Amino acid sequence: MQAPDWSSLSAHAFGRPFRRYHARAISGGDIHQAWVIESELGAFFVKRNHARHAELLTTEAECLSHLNASGVVRCPQVLHCTQDNQQACLWLEYLPMRQQGDAFKRGQQLAQLHRQTHPQFGWHQPNYIGYTPQLNTPHDNWIAFYRECRLRPQFALAQQRHAPTRLMQLGEQLMAKLDYWFDNYQPVPSLLHGDLWSGNSAYDQQGEPLFFDPACYYGDRETDLAMSELFGGFEDAFYRGYQTEWPLDVGYAQRKPLYQLYHILNHFTLFGGHYAEQAQRVCEQLVDALR
Repeated sequence: MQAPDWSSLSAHAFGRPFRRYHARAISGGDIHQAWVIESELGAFFVKRNHARHAELLTTEAECLSHLNASGVVRCPQVLHCTQDNQQACLWLEYLPMRQQGDAFKRGQQLAQLHRQTHPQFGWHQPNYIGYTPQLNTPHDNWIAFYRECRLRPQFALAQQRHAPTRLMQLGEQLMAKLDYWFDNYQPVPSLLHGDLWSGNSAYDQQGEPLFFDPACYYGDRETDLAMSELFGGFEDAFYRGYQTEWPLDVGYAQRKPLYQLYHILNHFTLFGGHYAEQAQRVCEQLVDALR
């Protein structure tokens, strides 16, 4: 993409161009360009991508707004989504962030978010997990949803990426026996962040929790917790805070690798490399439990 013309982009978003502004690029994202803009109209955080990826930004904006509307977690406020023939932008309020804060409260807030439920599992439209489309067809049955809208699409994408035959065989065995992990457990459709690794939550300057970069749907709350333990993890106080609000089921430890598998497979889809071997190890562990 060409360098941003912030005068034109701001006119599109706010109805008039910035008269004066300072723009600085922010590193750290794998998907979008990110900028902090300081202007006479205020400070903004802007995600920018090619116009062909506009849907990634519009679905993210809807998820952010939905989470903010819950009243229990705070996300950056959505200001505008704009698009022309070349590019799409998501304009958010700029919240200076830090990495340390009230972790116990962050865990409590996530549990409170999960208390918000829906009659069915899924979401009213597809969205994205990274660049990967995420199928959210509503289901009454969680096992069917997780098999058909999470695992099966990821195994299909893995096959397109020439995943090892052994991984594909294990995946078929696993999907055929998903009921095994739910003999005495019936999850409710909880409102989920959907992509809750440590890089998608932080704190404001007062140490209050912030959540961002969601991929929302209604599903088993354990999926958010499993993802939170996958890439780096959160503070111990975060998990203690969660447990005080809504203790996890005793079978969570057995289901955790089942839920982490979805994200490992997605990383193989996005990045390739060693994630195929990691996914295969997880599948072997899960299939061994069936014997």
